[in-house]
Order: sequence, then structure tokens, then C-alpha cells
Amino acid sequence: MHRYGDEVAAIARPLVDDGDLDVLLDRVGDARVVMIGEASHGTHEYYVWRQALTRRLIAERGFSFVAVEGDWPDCERVDASVRGSGATPIEALLGYERWPTWMWANEEVADFADWLRGHNASTDRKAGFHGLDVYSMWESLREILTWLREHDPEQVDSALAAYHCLAAYSEDPQSYAWATKFLRASCEDDVVRMLLDLRGRDLPVRQNAEVVAGAEHYYRAMVRGGPDAWNVRDRHMDATLARLLDHYGDGSRAVVWAHNTHVGDARATDQAALGEVTIGSLARERFGAGQVVLVGMGSHRGSVIAGRTWGGAMTQLPVPPGRPGSLEDILHATAPPQALFVFPPLGERPDLLVDALPHRAIGVVYRPEQEQLGNYVPSVLGDRYDAFLWFDETRALRPLHPLHVDTHELETYPSGV
Repeated sequence: MHRYGDEVAAIARPLVDDGDLDVLLDRVGDARVVMIGEASHGTHEYYVWRQALTRRLIAERGFSFVAVEGDWPDCERVDASVRGSGATPIEALLGYERWPTWMWANEEVADFADWLRGHNASTDRKAGFHGLDVYSMWESLREILTWLREHDPEQVDSALAAYHCLAAYSEDPQSYAWATKFLRASCEDDVVRMLLDLRGRDLPVRQNAEVVAGAEHYYRAMVRGGPDAWNVRDRHMDATLARLLDHYGDGSRAVVWAHNTHVGDARATDQAALGEVTIGSLARERFGAGQVVLVGMGSHRGSVIAGRTWGGAMTQLPVPPGRPGSLEDILHATAPPQALFVFPPLGERPDLLVDALPHRAIGVVYRPEQEQLGNYVPSVLGDRYDAFLWFDETRALRPLHPLHVDTHELETYPSGV
């Protein structure tokens, strides 16, 4: 018998259909924020079960919107679609052109968007779909200029000043980032001035201004090294989530979709020792731990969609068995093939939940043959998450368009998550 075998048997529940999520919905209770993670950005089972839980949270518990680790302008097209206007969900998702396109432009998300559009058609309380991330600097600038020309021409000049400053770098964030370090160049003043001018405006235009300011800060931080860029990005996502909850008003509730390395509490991993925060740890601090439920995911082996290099072609890659002694290795030996763990309160936790165990994280860049050199985050499972979904064997998700798209985005640690 494996040393953790009895503990796993006591808390693991087989996961067969979405009715088996009842115990997790009970754990959610009246929490305002549910963050649902994934151990990769390219695994079918993670997307399918994340969406199964989200559908129940929206339909049965009245959650107001889904906020994802994606760009604001791209996700606003999906938001318009699920509200019944604009393009169909697939057309909206095909508009994701920034690498890695498969992260949101896939059949699994299209199925969810179709469901959400149908759900919204039958209710006055329409649930939204929004992006939290920081990468869309130039796209957001163009959205701002388009909005201002139509609604407030007198403010166009401040936005144009920021646009012209950044346009000198040909929409290449690496050129801008290095210029800030070696040439002492900066568009920060113009961007901040534009942001101040647009605060108090409608959420879409204000959020695009926040994205531009966050991205400009992010690219400056990237070239300095250390945890700053990671923290700029996660703090931006945290602040965006708070603005969305304010926008939706009293009683609003949010579902967040992001990688485990963002959703999990940094303080239960080595991320805290590196000086990093996560949207999971920030949400617990902002709203209180009782108002936030963090859900992680993991698997032992299978296949995944990822790129072998940053900006490289999307590829179906094998996921080897979890390394010996890892959480994945332990659950392979002790848990049902698909299982749900809802963690008991502090003081009643078995060793599995309080021991620091290596826990796999696969980013959009993945090299299976090098996995033993990295890809594992030391984690105290019961502190990092409130619940965990386990899949012994998984398969790659289904991209909508398997096209190579060049990118100039700077890579994020660890391996683009």
C-alpha cells in the first residue's frame, strides 16, 4: 500500500459526470470568486470539466461572468457574441490571432460559448465573458482611438500622443522593452496621462486604457529580470477582476479561468520565495479567503497542444508519466482515473495536503524530453487550492485553426503560463 493510499481513498470522489460536482458546489457556497485552474493550456479534459463546473455556477448559482487569462479586445468580441450580438461564437474565437491562438480558439471553448449564448437568450441576467491579461497594448490603443473619435473627439489628442510614442517601435514590444533599458526611452508619461483622462469612462474604453498602461509597465519590467514582470501581470489581472465585479454591481460573482500557476496561492509554493504573487493569493487578500474558492487540476500522462519554442507552430506533444515522488505519480498510484478532491478544513488534513510535493506545470512552450529538468512547482496542495480535479490520462484539445502565427511577445515564467 502506498503511504498516501488510505488518505487518497478517504477524500477522493470518482468524477464521472457533472452531477459529481455537487460536493464542490456545496463548497463554493456563497463565495464571490471561483478560480478554476489547469496544469496546461492545451488539454481537452481541463477545458471540458472547467466548463462543466462553470455552466453549473452560472445556471444554478447566478455567477455573473467568466474572466479568463486572455486579451481584453479579443474577449470583448466573444462577450458580444454570447450576449447575442455580433459574430457567432466560432467567428469571434477565430479572431484570436495572437500566439498561442489555440489557448482560446479551440472547439472546447466554442462549445461553452455556444452554451452561454443559449443560456443568455433565455434570461435577463446575461453572463459575460471578459479578458484579464495585459498583452494587447496596440490593439487596445486602436480600440481607444476608435471609441474616442466616435464619442469624445476632444480627447483624441492624448490618446494619439501615446499611440505615436509607441508606434515608433513598430508594434514590437521587445524593441520597446530594450529601448527603455538601454536608450532610456519611455512612453510611460504619455500612457499614464491618457489613462488619467479616461478613468471614469465606460468600462470597455477605460479597461483598454488600463491594459495599455499595464502592458507598458510590463514590458519595462521584463528587461529588468526578477519577479517584477510576473507581478505586474498578475496584479493587473487582479485589478481587472475587481473592476469587473464593481461594474456588475452588488451581488456579482465571478468565475476565473487561468493556469494553475496563476490560480493557486503563491504562498503554498516556491513562487512566494521568488517574490511572486498570483491572482489566487491576491484574491484571498482582497476578498477574504472565505469568499474565494481556488480549484486546481492535474494529470499523469497523455498528450497536449503546445509549442516547442516561443512563437513556434502549435504541435501535439506527448505528456510523459509524472516524475517519481510527484503529486502526479502519487495520484496515479492511489486515486481513481478521474477524481475530485474537496479539501477538508485546516486541522483535519492528511499528509497529502500538508506535505510539499512537486506538482507539474506545462506552459504554452513545452519540451517533454526536458521535463525532468523543470516543469514542477513544489506545492502544499491543501494550501495552494481548495479543491482539485484529477485525470490520470488526458488528451490534447482541438484547435480551431492549426496555423503558425508569429509573435513578438516576451516569454513569461514558467514557460509561458
